[in-house]
Amino acid sequence: MVEQARRGARGWAVDTVLFAFAVFAWLYLVGERIRIGMPSPSWLFEVDQVAGLIGLGLLWLRRRRPAQAALVAAVLSGVSETIAFPLIVLLFAVTVRCSLRVAALVYAVSLSATFVYWALRPEEGFSLLGNIVFSVVLSGAVAGWGLFVRYRRQLRARAAEQERAERERARQKAREELAREVHDLLGHRLSLLSLHAGAIEYRPDAPPEELAGAAGVIREQSHLAMRDLREVIAVLRAPIGELPQPTMADLRDLVEEARPGMRIELSVDAEGEVPDRSGRTAYRIVQESLTNARRHAEGAAVAVTVAGGPEEGLRVAVRSGPGEDAGAGSGHGLIGLEERTALAGGRLAYGPTAEGGWLVEAWLPWTA
Repeated sequence: MVEQARRGARGWAVDTVLFAFAVFAWLYLVGERIRIGMPSPSWLFEVDQVAGLIGLGLLWLRRRRPAQAALVAAVLSGVSETIAFPLIVLLFAVTVRCSLRVAALVYAVSLSATFVYWALRPEEGFSLLGNIVFSVVLSGAVAGWGLFVRYRRQLRARAAEQERAERERARQKAREELAREVHDLLGHRLSLLSLHAGAIEYRPDAPPEELAGAAGVIREQSHLAMRDLREVIAVLRAPIGELPQPTMADLRDLVEEARPGMRIELSVDAEGEVPDRSGRTAYRIVQESLTNARRHAEGAAVAVTVAGGPEEGLRVAVRSGPGEDAGAGSGHGLIGLEERTALAGGRLAYGPTAEGGWLVEAWLPWTA
C-alpha cells in the first residue's frame, strides 16, 4: 500500500523548503570534505557529489514514488555522505506513506549500506560498530517519528470516517422519520376520504345536505393530501430536513378535521405550555388513534384526553367504543407509535376494553 498525496500549495511550499535545506546540507558537506581532506581513493569524492545531487532530485519523488526513491537513496548512501539529509527525509516519507513491510525492507537496505560505507572508508569516523549503532539510532528516531505521524493521520481518518458514518445514520434516521410522517399524514387524510366516500356510496338516498357535506369533506381532504404530498416531495428533493412539525396547539384542529362522520370528545388539561417534543408525540398518538378508530370502529364515540404537567409528565388516552370494522389494517401504525414514544422517552400501551372498544394510553416526559 502506498498513500499518494497531491502536492497542493502547502505541499509545494514544504517541498521547496526541504529542497533548499538539502542543497545547503550538500554544499556544507562538500565544503567540509574539501576542508578536512579528500577520501581515499580519490574517485569517491566525485561519486559522492553525484550521488548527493541524485538525492536532491529524489526528494521531488517522495510523494509519488516514496518507496522507489528511498530505496535508491539507501543504496547510494553506501558510497555517499552528502545524500544523508535526502535519505532521512525519504525514510520518513516511506514510514508515513508505505506499508510497514515495504518500510522495513527500505530500512534494512539502508542499514546494510552502512557496511559498504565503512568498507570503502574504514579509516574515517567511527568503527564498524560505531557506524552501526549510529545508523540504528538515527533510523530508529526517524522511524519513530514517522510512525507517530502515520498513526495520528490514521486516527484522524478513522475519526472522519466515524463522523461520516454518524451523518449517514442521522440521514437514515431522518428518512425513517419522514416515512413515519408520510404514514401518519396520508393515513389520516385517506381514512377520512374512505369514510365519506363510503357514506356516499352506501347512502345515495341521503338528504342532499349530507351528500354535499360529505363531498365537501372529500374535496377538502383531497386538497390537504395533495398539499402533504407536495411537502414530502419537497423534503425528498432538498437536503435532509423535516416536514413542518405539529404541536399541541394543532391538536384541536386535528380533532375538528376528523369530526365530520365521527363523534369525538376532546379534553385537554395541561399545565403551561407543553414542550415541543412531547406535544408532537402526543399529536401523532392522537392522529394515529383517530385513524384506527375510523377504520376499525366506524360510528363509535371516541374520547381523547390529554393532561399533565411538569411534575407528572404528559398523559394521553384515546378510548373508542365498539363499532363497525371497516377492514383490517397492517398494524404498522401502532408499531410506529411504540417506536416514536420510546424515542421520546415515554411508554405506550394499547388493547381492547371490557366494553368491546379499544384504548390507547401513553405517558410522555415533560421534556423538549
